[in-house]
Amino acid sequence: MLISVIVTTYNRPDALSAVVRALLDQTDANFEIVIADDGSQQPTRDALAAFAGAPHAPGAKRLVHAWQPDTGFRASAARNLGVFAARGEYLVFLDGDCLPRPNYVERHRLLAERGFMVSGSRVLLSEQFTRELLSTTPAPPVHRQGLAYWLKLRLAGKTNKVVPLLQFPDTPMRHYRAVKWNRIKSCNLAIWRDDYAAVNGFDESFVGWGHEDADLVLRLARLGVRRKGGAFSTEVFHLWHRENTRATESENRKRVEERMQTGVTQADIGMDSHPKAEDRIEVVFDQTGSPRRLATDAFDGTPLPQAGEGAKSLRHYLIQG
Repeated sequence: MLISVIVTTYNRPDALSAVVRALLDQTDANFEIVIADDGSQQPTRDALAAFAGAPHAPGAKRLVHAWQPDTGFRASAARNLGVFAARGEYLVFLDGDCLPRPNYVERHRLLAERGFMVSGSRVLLSEQFTRELLSTTPAPPVHRQGLAYWLKLRLAGKTNKVVPLLQFPDTPMRHYRAVKWNRIKSCNLAIWRDDYAAVNGFDESFVGWGHEDADLVLRLARLGVRRKGGAFSTEVFHLWHRENTRATESENRKRVEERMQTGVTQADIGMDSHPKAEDRIEVVFDQTGSPRRLATDAFDGTPLPQAGEGAKSLRHYLIQG
């Protein structure tokens, strides 16, 4: 089974590079990385291009950059575009500032179970430690470090917890009796692709920060998909950043609460809205040997628009290799 790791990002190439480097160091034998880009400028594209010939673990089959123009906070649309560009039957959503441990994908594969979505959690890194990590190029491979290293950092106040780094086996005790929509985050969330498609993915009518992931989880639960705990198995390290503006949080939360009173399962604007004319997909590397690949007229090397510039209109189509 091919697993697609969908990594969301926006104009933070230093953190994204560290995350991609950790993903290329995975122990799993069959996965791909799809960058779901919410309109980053050229430095992000350049950072990803640097991985075209970089050494990586044999399990990493493809690295793909799926980009949409910057017209505001549209994480839902970026993730749907990432899924459109992905080939895997199992989707693992990861934020572009969350460092995975070397067996992250392997552990998600272990926990994958039909009828369930798997919600993981994160260890928060301090502002000081994050700056120390990202001030070095490339960032030190701290994702490889063991429990003793992280315990030392916890005692120094550079992380908020360490106990969840212990890894426990997959048992029925991971099954939740009920899904609490406000306790699951898309920074570390795994869903079967056919379940995701059955609810039409993230709802792109949620714009701005907040609760688009809660809406997705609510609709999946209505479809009968249950929650399974990924804690003590799939922990990631969250690099510090300033909080995004939360001006839209109350409005988005109100929408989710209103939807709780209905039986809605489908996104108003979802993954079936892709491809869009402005979407662009580039393959950084592909080792699958597949005769079929996604392409756009952006393969001519046209730079991404800079701040204030309009996005070039791009076409999606399938071509035969």
